Amino acid sequence: MNIGKIQYSDLTKDRSRIPSHIAVIMDGNGRWARQQGLNRVNGHNEGVNSARDAIEASVDLGVKYLTLYVFSKENWNRPEFEVNCLMALLVETIFKEIDSLMEKNVRVVPIGEIDDLPREARKSLDDVIFKTKNNSGMTLFLAISYSGREEIVKAVNRIINEGIKNIDEDIFKNYLYAGNIPDPELMIRTGGDLRISNFLLWQCAYTELYISDKFWPDFRKEDFLAAIADYQKRERRFGKTSEQIRGEKN
Repeated sequence: MNIGKIQYSDLTKDRSRIPSHIAVIMDGNGRWARQQGLNRVNGHNEGVNSARDAIEASVDLGVKYLTLYVFSKENWNRPEFEVNCLMALLVETIFKEIDSLMEKNVRVVPIGEIDDLPREARKSLDDVIFKTKNNSGMTLFLAISYSGREEIVKAVNRIINEGIKNIDEDIFKNYLYAGNIPDPELMIRTGGDLRISNFLLWQCAYTELYISDKFWPDFRKEDFLAAIADYQKRERRFGKTSEQIRGEKN
């Protein structure tokens, strides 16, 4: 399948070079809307199409985990009208996408303080969690009411409450929202800002960053594939030298 200048077959020549976990900061919906002379809410609506593209491309490529930064803990500080519209959009999107997620064998798992959600949004989220819980394909993590710092603090408090004295990194990861899953190999951020915005702070210690100046509604499937193609050109050394890495491959 040809997507722009990049083909799926080009990315999958070496399956070991496909990230098993991709995280996405979907930024720029409001700025996109302003650029179009529209309301910010229109930008969020259009951003759903880009999220759908990212999910479809990830499934097609065999990505095991995709984490989308849907709504941060700090986003509750936005104007009430916008927050209410975002919660309504969450409900509407889940309703529209559930059949497609089932067809693609995608399991949906929220991370964050989902008890913060209003009742209808929480019910919709619970429904999609229940319906997709036995799906065995890609896991789609939805970071909602999420804070990386809060995740770490809550993990520490859980460990303290259980009386665990000696911990290592593997034990600690078990107390994070998603548990001990692979860290993201690739984090994509749209909108051009050069920060990670309190997202997956523990997990992204060695994550490759890909920053796009495009606003999220303009970041479509070909852009997502281009980010993966860029990732595949990088050498991941984890503190080693290039010579050591080449020696391990030979």
